[in-house]
Formats: sequence, structure tokens, C-alpha cells
Amino acid sequence: MRGGGTAGLRVARGAVWAVLPAEVVLLVCLVAGVRVPGAVLLGAEALVLGVFALDAYVVWPLYAARRRAGDGRREAGLSAVRGLVPVAVRRLVVHEFRALHSLGLWVLRRRHRMPEGARAFSYTEPQTGIMYAFLFVSVLETVVLALVIPWPLVHAILLVVDGYGIVIVLALHAACVTRPHLVEADGSLRLRYGALFSLRVPGALIAAARVERRFPDGGLVRVDEDGTLDLAVGSQTTVTVELTEPVEFVRPLGRRGSARTLRFHADDPRAAVAALTAPGRASPSPPGPERTAPPSMPGLPG
Repeated sequence: MRGGGTAGLRVARGAVWAVLPAEVVLLVCLVAGVRVPGAVLLGAEALVLGVFALDAYVVWPLYAARRRAGDGRREAGLSAVRGLVPVAVRRLVVHEFRALHSLGLWVLRRRHRMPEGARAFSYTEPQTGIMYAFLFVSVLETVVLALVIPWPLVHAILLVVDGYGIVIVLALHAACVTRPHLVEADGSLRLRYGALFSLRVPGALIAAARVERRFPDGGLVRVDEDGTLDLAVGSQTTVTVELTEPVEFVRPLGRRGSARTLRFHADDPRAAVAALTAPGRASPSPPGPERTAPPSMPGLPG
């Protein structure tokens, strides 16, 4: 769809994000026992139905086009939904569900997908104190606001929002604890940061590994122009891995990139390097003509 179709998608997306917060506030009011006038309820539900009708009107041509192209009903439906919901939003929702799942694993003292023979290397040490300090501030803020705010409606809304925020902070930390870096039995390296980032590097591509403490600028995932990926925790990396050729990865918000040098943090960098350079792991492939990494796909910054 182009032209009017693109404009229709933008209008439908805007309508969804305008109505959802109002619907959440109304739901919180009902749960908190606040009496909402019938006219307000009727108007809110009519607005929601109108948005659903608009979404169906915009999405149906996408669905029909995929069906004509030979896709099954499920594949066509998923493709139509992807056309309506931006990739960054979809990935954030998926990350959030994975983090909540990790919270359950943390409570059960389990780790996520540990292949047989794999060695795990934690990376949470630089951020643990910060996370717990932020958690304490969030709990303190919730208690103070509960004592200060006199309006029941505002108090109920903030209680739900702050409570969910506390759960998410715990879930993000739990995701990092239950998803450590891995060096698998075949010598491959699995770099992770919670549920936000995952990159698997075959052992045959690892040319060298060394302990090297660096303090890169930027956010969680940073790629230099020379093809170096920094996966920093607490604004530091402690291990550098050189590859024989670039590997592709996906940033947290969906943008793609490639790197030939990987720098990441491990709480025990010497043990991680020893595992990566241990005798008997997969040997790097013989040197050959350098491959050119594909250009990054345009999109939101990761």
C-alpha cells in the first residue's frame, strides 16, 4: 500500500496510541472502585470500537494482499499486524514479556537455555548496586506519594504505575542474571544482555580473545565505524574478541548491524578468555578474502 494506504496506517497507529492510555486510566478507575458516569463509559467504548473499525479498515487490504500472494491465514494476519504496529513497539513488547518470564526463572533459580556442556559467565556485577538503588528509590517514591496525595483516583493510578515499574525493574535485572554469556561446548560464543540483546558467534570465526578493560561512550550497544561492537555494562567492557569475518546482529529496537571485533563485559574476564582460547575448541577457519559486511538496514536507532 502506498499513498493513501501509508497515510491510513499513520492515522490508525496514531488513533491506537491516543486511545490506549485513556482506556488504561478508565480500567484503573473501575478497578479502584471509582464511580464513572454511564455516559463516559458509553463514549469510551464507542471510541474504542471506532478505533478497532478504523484498524480493520486499514489492515484488511494488507491481509487480502498477502492472501492473494499465497500466504496462509495465520501468516497473512501476522503480516498485516506487522504493517500496523511499528517494529520498535513490537520488539519492546516482546522484550517486556521475556523479562517477566525471566523474573519467574530467577525466583525458581533457573537459567534460560543452557546447552549441555556450556559455560556461563555473568556480567551483572557493575550494575547490581545501581539496580537495587533504583529499586529502593522507586519503592520509597511509591510510599511517599501514597501518603501525600489525597485524591483517591490519582493515588490509585500512580499506585498501579509505580507498582508495575518496580516489577519491571526487578524483571530487567532478573533477565540479566538468568541469561548470562555462554561459551558452548563447540567453542561458540553467545553474547547476551538480558532479553534485549543476543548474538551467537560460531567458534570457527573466533581468531583471538584477550582481557582488555575499556570504558566506551554511548549506550548499551555501540558500533564504531571500524566495525567494533561494544556491549557495555556499567559503561565498561573487559573482554575483546577478534573475528575472522564480520557477524550480523540485531539491536534491541530492530536495527541491524555487523561487527568484526566484539568488546563485552564479563565479571570474570580471565575465565571467559580462557574458555574462548582453550585447546580443543573449534579452530578458526583459514584466512581468505575479506568479506564485505552488508550495510545496516535503516530504521529507528537501536
